[in-house]
Amino acid sequence: MDKNSNAYIFIYASVMVVLVAVVLTSANLMLKPLQEKNKRNEKMINLLSVIGVKADAADAAELYNKHVVQEVIINKKGDELSVYSKGKFIKGDKRAFSIDLKAEMRIIADGGPVAVPLFIMQKDSVKYFVIPVYGKGLWGPIWGNVALESDANTIYGVNFGNESETPGLGAEISSPPVSGKVVFSDEFKGKKIMNSKGKFTSVKVIKGGVKNQSAVKPAHGVDAISGATLTSNGVSNMLYDCLENYVNFLKKNK
Repeated sequence: MDKNSNAYIFIYASVMVVLVAVVLTSANLMLKPLQEKNKRNEKMINLLSVIGVKADAADAAELYNKHVVQEVIINKKGDELSVYSKGKFIKGDKRAFSIDLKAEMRIIADGGPVAVPLFIMQKDSVKYFVIPVYGKGLWGPIWGNVALESDANTIYGVNFGNESETPGLGAEISSPPVSGKVVFSDEFKGKKIMNSKGKFTSVKVIKGGVKNQSAVKPAHGVDAISGATLTSNGVSNMLYDCLENYVNFLKKNK
């Protein structure tokens, strides 16, 4: 066949496309177990960090098993749908760790049933309720974890992640703790998600600062990131939309 003919070029291109597809598919299949392991490690590291436990890929699983007392899946009424503890199911048959929160929040937004994950964790004999959160920022998804103290109301710590927020502005929600410097996540420590009457308020991120307005009490507000209003609003919406699903459970278990 003439190498300059259209038929030859077409066949050659088709063969190369198939070969490349086979190579990429094979590579993806081989790397998938490692990718899944890395995702699990990252999730465990983030859950641990929100209660102040430092971990890396080498010890994440060990520390997770040490500090997580229970993985719980709950509904809007605060009922426990599934409970997993120390390698076995106490109730149900699904682990909170395996829940895709993005998918669950979409189901809830469409009016479907609530089935959200909660992690009861312990450090130095102190109990914490750790709640994963997921929402939308300016340019894409944002997510994180909120750790409540044993009173099921006071925030002990938070961490946030983002996919594509603006560096130096909205992406500052994900700034890690820095010694001697106050970062965005530090502002949440000690804030309350319910008021003195037990009504759910969440915590709102305030443009212009909490001190410069009167609509939100200081116990329920933090200062927004300057120049990142829409990302800050996204954090406020994410916290409210996610935390409200846990209110009945928290009231039962504080």
